[in-house]
Order: sequence, then C-alpha cells, then structure tokens
Amino acid sequence: MKYILGRAAMALLFLCMVAAPCLGGDDYDQLFRRSSDLMAQGDLDGALALLKQVPAPQAGADGSAFVSSRMQAARIHAAQDEVAKAQADCREVLKVFPDNSEARNQLAALERAQRSRWATFLSDCLRFLPSLAKGAMMTLLLVLCTMLVSPLGGLLIALGRISRFRPVSGLCWFIIWFFRGTPLLLQLFFIYYGLPSLGITLSPMTAAVIGLGLNYSAYLGEIIRGAIQSIDHGQMEAAKAIGMTYGQAMRRVIIPQTYKRLMPPVGNEFIALIKDTALVSTIAMVELMRSADQLFNTYFNVTALVLAAVIYLLLTTMFTFIFEKIEYRAGIYEHR
Repeated sequence: MKYILGRAAMALLFLCMVAAPCLGGDDYDQLFRRSSDLMAQGDLDGALALLKQVPAPQAGADGSAFVSSRMQAARIHAAQDEVAKAQADCREVLKVFPDNSEARNQLAALERAQRSRWATFLSDCLRFLPSLAKGAMMTLLLVLCTMLVSPLGGLLIALGRISRFRPVSGLCWFIIWFFRGTPLLLQLFFIYYGLPSLGITLSPMTAAVIGLGLNYSAYLGEIIRGAIQSIDHGQMEAAKAIGMTYGQAMRRVIIPQTYKRLMPPVGNEFIALIKDTALVSTIAMVELMRSADQLFNTYFNVTALVLAAVIYLLLTTMFTFIFEKIEYRAGIYEHR
C-alpha cells in the first residue's frame, strides 16, 4: 500500500512539474486580468506577486507573457520609486532576450532618472544639437538666399510702382496688394502643392525661396518706395539740371540717399524672415523648426524646443548686430 501511494505521489509531482511551464495563453490572460484588478484596487504588492508567477520561458518557447509581466512589474516598481527593483526586472528580461528594445529603453530611462537635472539637460543637449545644427544651417541658407533675391525684387517693384507708365505701375501695385494681403503660409502651400496640378513641380527648397522671395519683395517694395519718395523732389530736378538722365539720377543721387532711411525697416523685415522660415516646415523642408518638431515627437522631450528657441535667438541677435553696424556705416557722415 505504501509502495502504491509513493508511486502515485511521484507521478503527481511529475505531472505538476511538466504542466507548470506549459501554462496556456488563457491562464496568463486571466493572471494579467487579476493583476490589473489588484492595481485598480491599489494592491500593488498583490499585483507584483501575481506577475512574478510567470516563469522564464524554456529555450524556443514563446516568451511574450514573461516579457509583459516583467515590464509591467518594472513600471510598478518605478512608480513606487524602487528604481533598483525596476532595473532588476528589466535586466531579467534582457538576460533571456538581450535585444528586447522595450527593456533597453526602460532601463535607459531609469538610469537617466537617477541623474541630476543638469546632467540630464546636458546629455539631452549633446544628443539633440547635431540634428538642430543641421536644421539651423538650412534655415540660415534659406535666409541668405531670400536676402539676395528680395532686395532686388523689392527695388524693381518700387521703381515700377512710382513709374508713370500705368500698366507697369498697376502690375506692381497688384503684386504688392496680393502678396501683402494673403498669408505667407497660403502662398507656400500654393507654390508647393498647387502648382503641380498645373504641371509645375518644385523641390521644397526652390518653393521656399520663391515663396519667401516674392512675399518679402512685396514688403520691401513698399519700404523702398517710401524711402525714395521721402527724398526731396529738388534733388531730382538738380540732377536733371546738370544733364543726368532719370536712370542716372536715381542710381547716383536718389537711391544712395535712401540707404540710411532703409536700414531700420529692412533690418526688421529680415529679422522677421528668420522666424518666418519656420513656415517652410509645412512643405516638407527640414529646417530648424521641423528638426525640433521631429525630435520632440520622437522623444517627447521639451529640451529640443528650448534649444531651437535659443538658436533662433542667437540668429536674430547676430542679424540685429550686423544691421546696426550697417546702419551706422550708412549714416556715418551724420555722426560727425
């Protein structure tokens, strides 16, 4: 009798050992539901005890339930400020699955959480600055291209606007009216997304330079027109009296006198241009603002936006200093 009972006990023990690692998915689902109920009730220790019941998988077996249980346990321990236990849960997963990205990211986040705020900020700066610097270079290139195009376009529009030839004057008035009266974002959308329907497809950089160039040419056209017309009419009469043509008088007498009056409003327009380049991120051009937005959406880290703001401030400060120097040089004889 004792022999039979002993053999029966051995058989039962063997069945339990075989069945333990072979729990079905339904059993694990029930276990996870029970642990979720306990967490909802505030019994985190009970939920951890249930999650720890999920064994490590055998070689070749599905380990998704094991990974889920340990990562949930890591999140619970992190919420309880038990960082060492949370790290142990992540390492337990990495011991079985060394390439598990969720455990690696969680472990890295726990290590960052233990650093001081300044150390974390500096680490984030070093991580984000290369991408933001590349975007800032594209922004600077876009600003410089627009600064080359728009003053020339503005001068032509201004001269056409004050021309006595009505068709030219009317056309220049229409350009100013249209580009100052519609949003820059709408103009960029039309050039990049609307022109392809007419058979004209442009790259993001080309569309951005054209859009910004036309918009700022219209604004500069009015600024230059106002500066030209502010010069006393007697200057033109004196130039004509000594035999100069209209073109010579404008080039040698009138326009040079407008430099001093042009610098403050033109400087303001170009400083605004630096900020308006952020709008080209909407036409798939990767400049500073789009780089910052991509980093923020990837890491949900506000440091990327702070660094972008600092770079914009540095750029505007640099251009402000340059235009102040140019303004001083343009009016140097007035300072004597």
